Amino acid sequence: MEGVSGGRMFRRVLIANRGEIACRIATTVRELGGEAIAVFSEADRGARHTRVADDAVCIGPAEPRQSYLNIDALMQAARETKAEAVHPGYGFLAENAEFAAAVEAAGLVFIGPTPEQIRSMGDKRAARGIAERAGVPVVPGATGADAAALIREAGRMGFPVIVKAAMGGGGKGMRVVRAAAELSDALDSARRVATAAFGDGTIYIEKLIERPRHIEVQVLGDGLGNAIHLFERECSLQRRHQKVIEECPSAKVDTALRERITGAAVALCAAVHYRGAGTVEFLLDRDGSFYFLEMNTRLQVEHPVTELVAGIDLVRAQLEIAAGLPIGRTQAQVVARGHAIEARVYAEDAASDFLPQSGDLVGLRWPEGPFVRVDRGFDTGDSVSVHYDPMLAKIVAFGATRDEAIERLRAALDETRIHGVVNNVPFLRALVRSPAVLSAAFDTEWIEREFLGGFAALAEAPAPALAVAVAAVVESLRGVRSALAPGATGSAIPPDPFRTAGPWRAVGLD
Repeated sequence: MEGVSGGRMFRRVLIANRGEIACRIATTVRELGGEAIAVFSEADRGARHTRVADDAVCIGPAEPRQSYLNIDALMQAARETKAEAVHPGYGFLAENAEFAAAVEAAGLVFIGPTPEQIRSMGDKRAARGIAERAGVPVVPGATGADAAALIREAGRMGFPVIVKAAMGGGGKGMRVVRAAAELSDALDSARRVATAAFGDGTIYIEKLIERPRHIEVQVLGDGLGNAIHLFERECSLQRRHQKVIEECPSAKVDTALRERITGAAVALCAAVHYRGAGTVEFLLDRDGSFYFLEMNTRLQVEHPVTELVAGIDLVRAQLEIAAGLPIGRTQAQVVARGHAIEARVYAEDAASDFLPQSGDLVGLRWPEGPFVRVDRGFDTGDSVSVHYDPMLAKIVAFGATRDEAIERLRAALDETRIHGVVNNVPFLRALVRSPAVLSAAFDTEWIEREFLGGFAALAEAPAPALAVAVAAVVESLRGVRSALAPGATGSAIPPDPFRTAGPWRAVGLD
């Protein structure tokens, strides 16, 4: 397995993850001539990520703490399969410094940053300090264990403020506070959630930037102080702090702002001699100011949009850097072409507050096309477990312009068919047709503030659809009765229920 810059790469790579990201990593490992080793829990026996790998090892029962979060079980699998390196993917242990250290202690290569970098950038308080010293703008805030001191600092900054878990992610432990009287309870609540979710109840507060955009910068570092960026991604279309649709580049970042925000991201990476692929996240205020939010020391779910625009395989770059090879390109050699947009497809019920779903996928049809990419973790006949994140796939479209990319994503979503499990495809179809999305006139709060209230998810769900159809048939029969009633005149024709049923339609795997 040779890198593009020469030098021996890894013969066998263990992928400490599951689902679509495990499939994605396996593709590049095998493309480079190596062997991909999958791990699986009893709930994932026979799952797609085990089928696309060269080898697969069971690491425990369904419960994540006994399988995908079990460092000892993963290290045993690496030893049994004679792996030379471990790729953590994202989620689970991807940003766990103890896991990275365990891999290195076993004499294997961790495909990612050093344990120290994971630890320092994963602690939001430490990361803020590093950013400040590197000259990167940060949101005004305060840290400390003294609740009284945090309350005083919030009063000095002014409300609203946001309470966060220092070791948090995914919005866990996060609380927005708009009045001083609410802060004490919010601090207690956030501390309890942080302790339960991360084993660390440390919290901090920041000034709340209202209606911001979420802009993140993809970076690569060689561990020697050299770093480059691969442009920015627009990740403002979120629900409960979870991204729904992402794109590259951002329609609201001009050349001058791009230079400033990517420059800040590279400066942060250089300051810590960052190794591998990472993402520096920023909040963009309505006045054009931007502030460091956090750094994700791993591959991101939305990495495909950057790959399509920059023309760089990020997993390959991770493997090469981990093998000690140079980045292989200068910043001037990284050129952006076109526009890419990604939609996350989940097994969840949009009509029931996006409740996660599980069950057998009795029929699947993923979209195809020369400008459409589908990173998927499931095929027809697979089962969606209750134990793990319910993301089924990511559908990504590319175009010469943003409008062209969105048009292709719309067509791709229309072509997608998923039967057996309720999913969010109807929600995504409606979202990419919204005028606000088409004009990029949204922020991180827009979906929940303005879009969800008008989203007719119920019209696409099976039971409500049946009710609409029945209502249409009843209305049709009324028309027949009127036409046949004594004394009726004219040529009354009963309405066609398939034309009068509004958003109801039959959906098959045609």
